[in-house]
Amino acid sequence: MNKKKFKALIKSYLSDDIDFAKNVVAEALNHVLEAEMTELLGVAKGERSTARRGYRSGYYKRKLHMKVGTVVLRVPQDRAGQFCTKVFEHYRRSEKALVSTITEMYIQGVSTRKVTKLAEMLCGHGFSHGTISTLVAKLDADLKAFATRSLDDMRFPYLMLDARYEKVREDGAVRTRAVQIAIGIDPDGKRHILAVELADKESTSSWTTFLTGLKDRDLHGVEYVVSDDHAGLKRAIEKELTTALWQRCSVHFLRNAVTRVTHQTDPACFDELKLLWNYSDMQAARQALRSWVERWGDAPGCDGLVTWAEENIEETFSVYRLPHAHRKHMKSTNMLERFNRTVNSRTSVVVIFPNEESCLRLIRALGAETHENWVTGKRYLSGAIGLEKDVQKQAMKIQEAV
Repeated sequence: MNKKKFKALIKSYLSDDIDFAKNVVAEALNHVLEAEMTELLGVAKGERSTARRGYRSGYYKRKLHMKVGTVVLRVPQDRAGQFCTKVFEHYRRSEKALVSTITEMYIQGVSTRKVTKLAEMLCGHGFSHGTISTLVAKLDADLKAFATRSLDDMRFPYLMLDARYEKVREDGAVRTRAVQIAIGIDPDGKRHILAVELADKESTSSWTTFLTGLKDRDLHGVEYVVSDDHAGLKRAIEKELTTALWQRCSVHFLRNAVTRVTHQTDPACFDELKLLWNYSDMQAARQALRSWVERWGDAPGCDGLVTWAEENIEETFSVYRLPHAHRKHMKSTNMLERFNRTVNSRTSVVVIFPNEESCLRLIRALGAETHENWVTGKRYLSGAIGLEKDVQKQAMKIQEAV
């Protein structure tokens, strides 16, 4: 069959069956389940062999909530009850967190109808109270181990910090809580979710406590930190990560720069500003900055933007101290914000968490799941991870002086 006919066939399937993608996924996963059972028993279904290690005992149905929708799987069983599939492992942790949040909603008096609807939407099926209690207890133990694990067996030359906000009910009132998140990149170029903590607000005190907690877990080897320019976070980094080079997120910088743009500002002025992180080295970037200032400094509607940028942009040029291949990914906190968007897709369904524990439980579970995918997947950055050698020497001198 040629490519044109194949595409036509697929198109006809899609038009005839709106659940085509979901059915394909279900079929594939059912084949995986059958293969896992065959591997356990040593024989395929209906096969006779002296190598048999057990016997099949029918199936049970299991719903799995995925991006293509809720798929219904036929999970095989064996008489000895030894079969345990790996198919659900990647979905189990976040599902448990969602279940525990739903349980808290029951306790807080949210209507059964609304909770049932959420359960079906988020998890693909409902749960008994006994099942929920068991899941929550096991989940909390797993997440505590993840959140307090020692970091002494690996360096993290690159560190990324940011906070997001969630609404939590406390003493009958709805309050906003800061969720502080740290992502580290190890010498092999792989990403790690290092910490997810809850604080009353972003402040020097809360960020200092957060970073102290990481150091108490033996965080070490940090050479480069990227974050936004929150004053409390900056002071905490200066205090707790003395020798690390700080990079102000270039994306946050441009968002701040937009507030200096007026209706008189020439769009070309702002467009040229966005190019200042694309040069081969810091010297070339600084030369381009001087040319930009000279060209636009006296232009109508541009003076405010130019003056502000000239005073603050140097904080965003630390990225030029990194290997060229790493700059695109490490000049901003975009990578962390992508994780935040994943979190938001789940927390926006809940809207208001019934308490702090349920909020932290869900986001940590999503963090643990993401962490697992990252460390078992491909490298995020290639080549040697860390500052250029001359910058490392300067950092060592600072450390010796301290």
